[in-house]
Amino acid sequence: MVDITQKEPTYRTAIAEAIVKVGSQETIKAIEQGKVPKGNVFEMSRAAGFLGIKKTPELLPDCHPLPIEFAAVDYAISGLEIQVKVTVKTYYKTGVEVEAMHGASIVALNLYDMLKPIDKNIQIGTIRLLEKRGGKSDIKNS
Repeated sequence: MVDITQKEPTYRTAIAEAIVKVGSQETIKAIEQGKVPKGNVFEMSRAAGFLGIKKTPELLPDCHPLPIEFAAVDYAISGLEIQVKVTVKTYYKTGVEVEAMHGASIVALNLYDMLKPIDKNIQIGTIRLLEKRGGKSDIKNS
């Protein structure tokens, strides 16, 4: 684990994305109409994402435990794709980009799990960091 004891806390934020592609428009309709047998897909996946963000240092051994000051999970549907955006913010000595990407991964996996009874053609695609602010460098990928 990297030694951060001498670092000063700074404001840090990261935004990550995951893309989940479903197999049919019927799956999108079931989501929008609240007719997925396992329940509200977006709210359950949001809760799973929050757990994923918070538990990142428990599962990835080189990640420091850190205070999560803010987390958000947002969705956008475009055709058969569901874009998941996860934002994480803190004021600490190290960044939150892994927490944001881990959260996006967990949201995507939970979407898969909840939708698999009605759609056997779900794919989890790109999981990537869109934006990172704070620390030594700021990046923005679009």
